[in-house]
Amino acid sequence: MKNVLGIALILLALNNVAFAQNKETKQTKVMVPTAVKQAFEKQHAAVKAKWDEENGKYEAGFKQGKQEISILYNADGSVEETEVEIPVSELPANSRAYVANQKLGKIKEAAKITKANGTVEYEAEVKAGDVLFDSHGKFIKLSKD
Repeated sequence: MKNVLGIALILLALNNVAFAQNKETKQTKVMVPTAVKQAFEKQHAAVKAKWDEENGKYEAGFKQGKQEISILYNADGSVEETEVEIPVSELPANSRAYVANQKLGKIKEAAKITKANGTVEYEAEVKAGDVLFDSHGKFIKLSKD
């Protein structure tokens, strides 16, 4: 009986160590370049952002009121795009129709993306991934998660 209890305690301890290590790797701090931080703080001085890094670009995610916003920066501090969460009903009708016709499922979230050059795109999150549309609701691509 003592052996079974001892083995159970060892397994429990090992599980906790593995969980702690996994949690630690998920919380890796992103080293944001000074130029990027300065560009963000210039526009959003009182905002605390959560930073992510992907493919040499830096994404600041934050809430403004109830709205979720993310800004994608290049390493030099220039803005590549801004993504603002919108109600699904604000997606262009063509994009909502495309999702329904292609049987992609319910739209979970929607966003309006404004590129640095002013181009507007829309994103619809569905079970299969993110569906990207142009400003008129015309399908561009499906990015699978």
